[in-house]
Amino acid sequence: MEQNKIRTYIFYAIGEILLVVIEILFAMCLVFMSAEEVFAQSSEDRIRAVREASNAALKALDEEANLQFLTDDVLITTGNGTLLSGKGELKAYIESATDSTPMFWIRTPNEIIVNEERCLAWEKGVWHAYSADDPNEESPIFYGNYAAQWIHQSGEWKIQAQLFVTL
Repeated sequence: MEQNKIRTYIFYAIGEILLVVIEILFAMCLVFMSAEEVFAQSSEDRIRAVREASNAALKALDEEANLQFLTDDVLITTGNGTLLSGKGELKAYIESATDSTPMFWIRTPNEIIVNEERCLAWEKGVWHAYSADDPNEESPIFYGNYAAQWIHQSGEWKIQAQLFVTL
């Protein structure tokens, strides 16, 4: 009779341990599943992150850092209608403006549409230009609308074309 009580207690203890192990495994599965959702960014989220990094580089007046977000053959139409073809032309255009007061641009997307099959995306929004002396972005010097074409290359979203219109 005493042996039966011991066996019952052992089976009960093993059952309780198994329940705890199952609960722990279940909790771990939930954590891993939610972590996957957190780390799996959509293409739109990645484009928004690149745009934010590009804005930060421009605000820091770090044009070299900003160039990394563009394709080599990028096409840019400036707010006054000047068409720039490639990073080299863009760099020369920026260097030619060194006599003027340093400025930075902040682009704020209103819409991003991604075509995953074609590895292309469309972005449109508003832009504001600020003097470098206005880091709090209180008094825009210029502003307008913009549109951008993005391309997904080698695992990264890059800007292939941008059109700025000063309003």
